[in-house]
Amino acid sequence: METVYHRTVHSERGQPPIERWLGSIPRPLPLPSPADLREAFLWSEFRTVTKTATVSLHGNTYEVDPMLVGMKVELVFDPFDLTEIEVRTSGKSAGKAVPHRVGRHTHPKARPETPPESAPPTGIDYLKILDETHKANTAKGINYSSLMDDGRGPR
Repeated sequence: METVYHRTVHSERGQPPIERWLGSIPRPLPLPSPADLREAFLWSEFRTVTKTATVSLHGNTYEVDPMLVGMKVELVFDPFDLTEIEVRTSGKSAGKAVPHRVGRHTHPKARPETPPESAPPTGIDYLKILDETHKANTAKGINYSSLMDDGRGPR
């Protein structure tokens, strides 16, 4: 990627992708807080609160604030831990949903990560070719005598 793709001029943009990317980065670089990162990966679903002040989520029942009876609420949760659910109405927090009966502790679609199967070998080691090109380009070193312009030319 570094040797070929990032340094090749893009046909429509007229500049290499690395230059375009570096030009778009604000200075100084804003970094998200850990709370913002956690929030970005939470899942949510909408439910209507029953007249017994409960909601159901993936086979589990949770108690919520009785003031929410009959309202449509958003349940925000980590799919790998269904024991802690945040309840929101109109985008604002309305407290936590208290587990009444938890039978399933993870979201049914939250499967453990498994490594993908490797592709059959083709006989061409593209990464080795790129690595050799990169090493050849960086092995030349710096010609310090060419940096000095004393009128005598290269030594």
